[in-house]
Formats: sequence, structure tokens, C-alpha cells
Amino acid sequence: MTDAPATDGQDPGPGLADVPAEKPHFLGHRDRLRQRFLEAPEALPDYEVLELLLGIAIPRRDTKPLAKALIDRFGSFADAISAEHRVLAGVDGMGPVSATVLKVVREAAVRLARAPVIDRPVISAWDQLLDYCTTAMATLGTEQFRLLFLDRKNVLIADEVQQEGTVDHTPLYPREVVRRALELKASAIIMVHNHPSGDPTPSRADIQMTRAVRDALTPVGIQLHDHLVIGRGRTLSFKSMALL
Repeated sequence: MTDAPATDGQDPGPGLADVPAEKPHFLGHRDRLRQRFLEAPEALPDYEVLELLLGIAIPRRDTKPLAKALIDRFGSFADAISAEHRVLAGVDGMGPVSATVLKVVREAAVRLARAPVIDRPVISAWDQLLDYCTTAMATLGTEQFRLLFLDRKNVLIADEVQQEGTVDHTPLYPREVVRRALELKASAIIMVHNHPSGDPTPSRADIQMTRAVRDALTPVGIQLHDHLVIGRGRTLSFKSMALL
């Protein structure tokens, strides 16, 4: 769906036709909503935060109905901003600009969550690491495999998405993991992947693949610290479950 001038912040240019005879009714509401946000952002429900965001991209339209429609369709604020760009842009009333605004917000949230674990030993920041992985992966609609590469002091030196797959399968090739770890001169790795179903219980294939990666890393002196499976509201650790 393409962006219409009046629905996604695309100004066709100056002209008398663009100047409303009266101030649209929703502008006063938007001003009050903005003030409420500045005074107590945590007090706003999800749809009102989404409404404010959409107002940036769609300044000349009441965005409350659209915000509520997005929450209804995707289930939550987090799920709405985590939806694929093309899916968001295709929602009635949305478009590429407004979809991009929501994706920028999600990326900002991921970067904020990652900041406490960069350039410090992950073992001493384990809770922050779990928070980051959950923020980055829990609401994804497809499986993603992320590799965290650590140096000799267990400091995170690289965080890379290795593979992306379908709703229930992501191929990961041990030789590629070893190759990349050697390129980065990593001493250890933490594997992380999500289960879009929400249940983080490892499958038999997860266990077999993890052990294959461990066995490929061992001869070159690289340790597999853990494999985290991210679900909805719950994360499981292979190490804690004695699967490594």
C-alpha cells in the first residue's frame, strides 16, 4: 500500500486547499495526550503510546482508531512494533512512513537493551543479557539464531544474527559457526534462538544441533558457554538444564 498524502505524513505542497478552515478536533486531544505523556509516561496505556507515535508520521489525522486497530490485530504494543515492515505498511490506514516510525522505535528499544552488555563481561551482566535477548527476539514471528561471541575475559565482542528461518525451523551449520568464531578470534560463544510459539522448551533437533556445534568448536579451543531459548515471558538455558 502506498502512502496517501493525508494519511502518512506526505505533504503534497503548500496551497489553500491544504489549510483547514478550523483546527481539527483531534489536535487538542493530541496536545493533551502529549502533555500526559510528559508528566507520567508509564501511566499511558499501550494504545495511547502507539497513538502518539503514529501522530508523528500522520500529523493530519486522528490516529487513535488506527492505534487501537493495531493493538487488536497484533495483540500488544510490542507485537505491533515487532511485525514485519511490509505487514505493517499493508494495514489499512498505514503506509511505509508510519510503518518505518514503528520499526525505528523497536530498533531503539533493542539498542537500549543491548547497551548494558556491550564491552563488559557477560557473566557479571547475565540478567541484562537475558533482558536484551528477550527484547530483541521474544516477539519475532519467525525463528532467528543469534550468536554472541566472547573474548578471553567473556566480554561481548560481537552480536550477530547468523540465520533466520520459518515459524518453527532455523538451520544453523556448525562449520559456519566455527569459521566466524575464528575470524573474530573469539574464545567462547553463547547461542541464542527464539521459539515464536512462545514455548521455549528445546526440541530434539535443538539439542542435537547444539551438541554438534559444541563438538565442532571443541577441537579449535572455543567454548560453548550456553544456548538460550527465548520464549514469551520465559527463557530456558541449556546449561541450567544440564543439556550441555
